[in-house]
Amino acid sequence: MVLGAVGIVFGDIGTSTLYAMSAVLQADTSRGDAVARPLVYGMVSTIVWSMMLIVTVLYVRLLLRADNDGEGGLLALVGLLRQRLAPGRVLAVVSLLGVFGAAMFLGDSVITPAISVLSAAEGLELLNPSWSHVVVPFAFAVLVGLFVIQRFGTGRIGRLFGPVMVVWFASTALWGALAVAKEPSALEALSPHWIFLYFRDEPLIAFLSLGSVVLAVTGAEALYADLGHFGRQAIARAWVFVVLPALVLSYLGQAAAVAGSSTAVGNPFFAIVPGWARLPMVVVATLATIIASQAVISGAFSVVHQASRLGFLPHLRTTHTSRRQARQIYLPAVNWTLGLAVLAVVLIFRSSASLASAYGVAVTSTITVTTLLYLTYRWRRDGSVSPGFLVGAAILVVELVFLAANLPKVRSGGWLPLGMGAILVLTMTTWRAGQRRIEAARADAEGPVEDLVPRIRATEAGLARVPGTAVYLTRGPGVVPIALDAMLDLNHVLHTTTVLLSWESVDVPAVRHDERVVVDVLDDPTDGIVHVHATFGYRERPDLLAVLEQAIPLAEGELDHVDLDRAIYFTSVPVVKFSPRSGMPRWRQRIFLTLVRLSPDPVDVLRLPRERTISVGREMPW
Repeated sequence: MVLGAVGIVFGDIGTSTLYAMSAVLQADTSRGDAVARPLVYGMVSTIVWSMMLIVTVLYVRLLLRADNDGEGGLLALVGLLRQRLAPGRVLAVVSLLGVFGAAMFLGDSVITPAISVLSAAEGLELLNPSWSHVVVPFAFAVLVGLFVIQRFGTGRIGRLFGPVMVVWFASTALWGALAVAKEPSALEALSPHWIFLYFRDEPLIAFLSLGSVVLAVTGAEALYADLGHFGRQAIARAWVFVVLPALVLSYLGQAAAVAGSSTAVGNPFFAIVPGWARLPMVVVATLATIIASQAVISGAFSVVHQASRLGFLPHLRTTHTSRRQARQIYLPAVNWTLGLAVLAVVLIFRSSASLASAYGVAVTSTITVTTLLYLTYRWRRDGSVSPGFLVGAAILVVELVFLAANLPKVRSGGWLPLGMGAILVLTMTTWRAGQRRIEAARADAEGPVEDLVPRIRATEAGLARVPGTAVYLTRGPGVVPIALDAMLDLNHVLHTTTVLLSWESVDVPAVRHDERVVVDVLDDPTDGIVHVHATFGYRERPDLLAVLEQAIPLAEGELDHVDLDRAIYFTSVPVVKFSPRSGMPRWRQRIFLTLVRLSPDPVDVLRLPRERTISVGREMPW
């Protein structure tokens, strides 16, 4: 498990050594010669202690313990809070924070592959300066290949992630240790007193550099998001015993190189790699950045999947790429949208240094939102000011300073994640608001299920009972679906066995199999009407055919004769058009209607047999 965690969880933060130190040095662009030793040690000390504070204390020590039924991540934290908060302003603010954090994470998912692969490709320039024109095409080709292979899943190549990342961390630690051996005084940078001297002597440079120091903790969110995959102990051990020592040695080695030579300032990571090892190191770095990018892409798939389960995005076509691992999924629409965005970013910015500003804003925003949600959770859980709350609050103050240091970078690239985040927040909140209006309209149009049996008996003389089984999908328990209402009113037909099938997603990652299905035989069993309700976690994909199979033995014999291979399925489709009464501006209605049109067919999403499925539509006055 530790090897797996090293390979998958720490790819992003592990490859930050490629560009973080270089980005921090950009804050001191006024100096043409080697950067002064106290300044370098102050920079590296700030990086090391930022990792200790944010990654070790906040994420490993605190956040990994805030799990939602074993799952972690920003949306899992939102799910925890939704379980503890009553509907109201606080819950609305928490949901909005969660949406913003998820949006910034998706923005991060665009920048991470671009900056990671570009930073690895830039090692080619050190091998031969005339190869500088090859960097962007090389990175472009690697990224195209990365997104093309997503549809095959990561099951097979995923086995190589651990060994490759172990080689990466071992080599970065080795080159760092060798550089420190040549300049042992670099070990002094471990002392936090250099941070005090740094801010005392160069306050402006120190403050501005914080906007890039935060790049050293990029990928910290992956520790929390992958909690359900590897568990707290495996992630913590991998960080403490493998990743953290390697990162510290690499940064100390870069400090030694920069303090001793002005030529190392441009690319301090490759400056500590011996000339004979640079080409192999470019290869290893490229593989490591591909792994880091893969982890972020998979994380984006998971976030979008969870957001759709929680009602913030429409359901998207999802393919499970592994028979053994249910969480290995592929979303074609997300993959190609993400891929085009990443390639566009590479062509626009063309270097890792240019992307550093954008990356810092994305990372800081995501971490700050996560900490705010964690503090809200601890306050609600503990009911008082606990030690964990106080530590988290102190770290939040530090994060707000990081955030302030990134504000000047908005014009030089920080606009990118903020712009993407704003678009995604608008999209998710518009979908949520529109769906609530549609649900309210459907609630008015669909009558209570308690009135169904009396209604059938009152019209029994003119009602034809057709042999066979009809399964009506309904939006929730207790209502008569539009399709069944139409069959009764327009066709005056009812099958001898009628199943009302409803389901819901709840704020836990997964639901136990024996708690998934509830069956209720309505009124007299001879009426042949059965209600089946299923519950799924937000990480699970509804499998309604499996639900029906599970419901048969629970229906008191009412469904024993049902042949699911011959049953007919009915779906209710609300038809939505522009409405002056919706209370939503016309431009926002246009966004919502576009999302509705882009939503996949429920028949495909729910994996229903198309040849035996009938969709009934009705215009909804929303």
